Formats: sequence, structure tokens, C-alpha cells
Amino acid sequence: MNTNADKSIALPLFGDGRFLIVFTGLTLIFSGIFVITQSLTGHFLPQDTNYLGMDAPTLSVYYSGRINKFMFHDRVAFGGSIIAAGCMYMWLSEFPIKNKKAWAWWLLLFSGIIGFGSFLTYLGNGYFDKWHGIATILLLPFFTGGLMKSWRYIDHTEKTKGIFKSVNKAGFGNSHEFGILLLQFVGFGLLAGGLTIMVVGMTTVFVPQDITFMQIADCGRLQGVNSKLIPLIAHDRACFGGGLATIGLMVFFIVRRTEETRSMWEILFIALNIGFISAISIHFYIGYTDSSHLAPAYFGYIAALSGLALTYKRFNKNINAAWL
Repeated sequence: MNTNADKSIALPLFGDGRFLIVFTGLTLIFSGIFVITQSLTGHFLPQDTNYLGMDAPTLSVYYSGRINKFMFHDRVAFGGSIIAAGCMYMWLSEFPIKNKKAWAWWLLLFSGIIGFGSFLTYLGNGYFDKWHGIATILLLPFFTGGLMKSWRYIDHTEKTKGIFKSVNKAGFGNSHEFGILLLQFVGFGLLAGGLTIMVVGMTTVFVPQDITFMQIADCGRLQGVNSKLIPLIAHDRACFGGGLATIGLMVFFIVRRTEETRSMWEILFIALNIGFISAISIHFYIGYTDSSHLAPAYFGYIAALSGLALTYKRFNKNINAAWL
């Protein structure tokens, strides 16, 4: 008897929803690459030019092009954040979700609420990015569809409160435990920093170091250049803040809830390096090297690398044992 006679060809792709989550992750990765590449060309997107009524070369005449550089630095950092988030989405799908871990499903849900929900923060400043809005609307069904399909396949025997328990001991008992503590600290710091940037983007938009870098006396000078500049920059800040908060949430709970595996260490290594390198390097590329502004990024990256180094030995030991 042919048991496949009445099965749809869509079943292997959409059966447990993991393909849809992987597709979401891949889309975020390619979107991040596009954002970085396009920003490094020194040109605005068409919708930005239409909104401002001026293109990048025209704006670069003001303040030695520092306004342009500031805008591109936000966008490159945002691009790196969504590449990192996309990588972690794919890992969550192919490892914890595949193993029916309920905590991973909830992590995807809450990270999606932050990531997709951050789109609403742009509206408070009067700039609606149509391209970004359309992309969000098109991608959201794939993400939510993946969550809905995978809900049926995860293990629901774990009580809700158990989702927040830690399976990896963090502390000062030994170097490995301290490494776990550092990685959890980095995740929490990224989450708090991302939420802070989102709030700044919705309110003051700039910190004092930003004003100094652009060599303007106050925000009123930007209004004099173009009354629509601040809403556009606020949109970029909110984008980056949402991406950073999403990374932080996932790093924190992946470190806290994942049994020690090779793939866990690898995805943290990949995601954290992509996120930090893109955010820090673009500052040097444009000459925005204020030490007080970059201090949290330096501290976070050093903590991340230290945590990865301190936890590598035990992961490596487990890897070698698996091959014996």
C-alpha cells in the first residue's frame, strides 16, 4: 500500500514549520548584506531620496558629509545585527526546534515580537518607510506560519516556568562557569542597549557624541538643512535598536537554556563576531572614534570574546569525545 498517495508535495517543506523559520533567517541575512553593501556605496535608497527631496551627494555638501556618514554608520550596524539574528534563527530551527525544545519556540516568538514590533517605533517620528513596511508584511506570514506549524511538533511537557530555568551553571566557580556568566552578561547588555537605542530613537534621537561628530551645534541645524532629516535618522536608530535587542535576547537565552554542544558555541561565535565587528568597524571607517561612545561596544566585545574563549575548552573536549 502506498502511504504517500494522498500527501501533498508541500509536506516536506512546511510540515513542521522549520523550513519557514529557516527561510526567515536567510531573508534577514540577505537583507543585512544588502543594507551594508548599499550603504557602503554612499547612496541612499530611492524612498529615502524621495522623502528628503535630495540625494546623498547633495546632502554631503553640508558639514563635510558627516551627516551622510552618520546615517550610513547606523545602517551598517543595523545590517550586521539582522545578519546575526538571521543566523541564530536558522540555528534555533535546525537544532533546538528540531529536537522539540519548547524554550526555543518561545524564544523565537518573543524575539519576533521585538524585531517585527520595532517597526511600529518608526511611525512615532513621522517617517513611514514603504519598502521596509512591505518587506515586513511579506516576511511576517512566513515567520508566523513557521511558529504555528512548529507548535504542534515541540515537546509541551515542560511547564512554562521551566522555560526560564538555566541548564548551564554561571558563576565564579571555574573558568568555564565564568565564561558562561560573561556570555549571559553580553546577551543581557545587548538587550538593554538595544531597547535603550529604540527609546532614544523615539525621543531625543541623538546622544551628545553624535552631535559632536556631525559638527553641528544642535539638532536645529539639521532642521535647517532638511526638516525631514531627523525623522529619517530616527527610523534608522529604531531599526538598529530593534535588531540589537533581538540579538541580545537570543544570546542570553541560548546560553542559559542550551545544553553544551558544538553548534551552540559556533553560532554564538558567528553571531557575536558579526554583530560587534560590523558595529565597531564602521565607526573607524567613517572616523567616529569617540572613546566614550565606543566604550560599551569595546567592553561588550571583549566580554564576548573572553566568554567564548573560556567556554571553548569544555566544548572542544566534548567534541573530541564524540569522535572516540
